[in-house]
Amino acid sequence: VIRPMMYIALTYDHRIVDGREAVSFLKLVKDLIEDPTRLILEV
Repeated sequence: VIRPMMYIALTYDHRIVDGREAVSFLKLVKDLIEDPTRLILEV
C-alpha cells in the first residue's frame, strides 16, 4: 500500500537533553499526527 509520508527532524543540545527524551518526544508527535483525536480529547 502506498501512502503519503512526512519526515520530522528535531535539533537539540545533547548537553542538556538526553537522546531518549528526544526520541520519546518525536514518538509522541508522530502518534498525535497519526491520531489527532487524541490531541483534541487529551487522551
